Amino acid sequence: MARTGWKTSDILRTLAIIAGFYITLQVLWVGQSIVLLTFLGVLFGVALTAGVDWLQRRRVPRGIGAVLIVLSFLGILAGLGAATAPSITGQLRELKTQLPEAIGKIQRWVKERQAGVNEVLEQAAPDAAAGEAGQSAQDTAGEKTAPDKEKAPASGQGAAGQLDGVAGHLFGFFSSTLSVLGGMVLILFVAIFVAIDAQTYQNGLMHLFPHEARPRAREVLSATAMMLRRWLFTQFVSMVLVGALTAGVLLIMGVKAAVALGIIAGILEFIPIAGPILASVPAIAMGFLEGPEKALYVALAYVVIQQVESNLIYPLLMKKGLELPPVLTIFTQGVLAIVFGFIGLLVAVPMLAAAMVPIKMLYVRDVVGDEVKLPGQEGGEGGKEGGEEKVQPA
Repeated sequence: MARTGWKTSDILRTLAIIAGFYITLQVLWVGQSIVLLTFLGVLFGVALTAGVDWLQRRRVPRGIGAVLIVLSFLGILAGLGAATAPSITGQLRELKTQLPEAIGKIQRWVKERQAGVNEVLEQAAPDAAAGEAGQSAQDTAGEKTAPDKEKAPASGQGAAGQLDGVAGHLFGFFSSTLSVLGGMVLILFVAIFVAIDAQTYQNGLMHLFPHEARPRAREVLSATAMMLRRWLFTQFVSMVLVGALTAGVLLIMGVKAAVALGIIAGILEFIPIAGPILASVPAIAMGFLEGPEKALYVALAYVVIQQVESNLIYPLLMKKGLELPPVLTIFTQGVLAIVFGFIGLLVAVPMLAAAMVPIKMLYVRDVVGDEVKLPGQEGGEGGKEGGEEKVQPA
């Protein structure tokens, strides 16, 4: 029997693939910020394509249509900003000035509670002792009390230091104007170029697949684009509604800088699960300016707003969307946040959503044989009618 083994060319080809994969990973790691920002640009470009297609059907060239949509959107933002700039700027300044005072008040409150607990422990120790053993216990407690008193402020300072760190990272992101503007310009240009000539990029991706696999790959790509477009639209509407609702509730409650806190809540709503938690931190701290009770009411208000968003607003907007398991979402956000920082947290959910479509179509449906619902498709067979899937082009 003739032995079958690897030829020299096969070994060299395998080594070349491994080396190329390793070099690609290294390049991606070095330029991780550019790669992730480009992904955001593609995400917005996919959403922009829908409007460009609509204008093209009305005989507006794609290039002009893309620029018109972007300029209109920026014009609306600029108009709203000009109308509300004095109030928002003043509230942001007030928020940044008074947030350290609120954190200091939280620190003092924590210290007072720790001091009270230590006093109770000190009083309970002598009562539990008796005779000579009791005297020994008192001596031991006396020796341990001094270090405990020294540790209490340190513990309180640690809690306040963590809050300071959260506030510093939050406002550091908003205050790094140059880097934020640079990232926004990159995202904007990528989105415009993708929307102008999406077919070219789609055809380029098709060259990576064998001819017999291209029809299915095109279906998967189109379904992924449709899902990302639907997800982004839903997130945008949720951001506006949650921001307005948060600002209104905080105004009613009399919390300082309510509009600025509402804007922060709306922006961070783009990051599911983690974003609302981050947005609640400065609001709860501002509530502490008027006492722990107000801070508790603010925290409860944020919980209620998120319940309304999760159980009412989001389901109504994303009726035919792709449901993401919460545990998997949190895990993906945690991993990408640890590896890539804040930008990783920002793109975690859309990346997960984009990955779920090919997994469901190529593995769950094609390999396992289970029927799954996909974005924009109805029915138990994932939108199949007459043996063919109804998938719109990307």
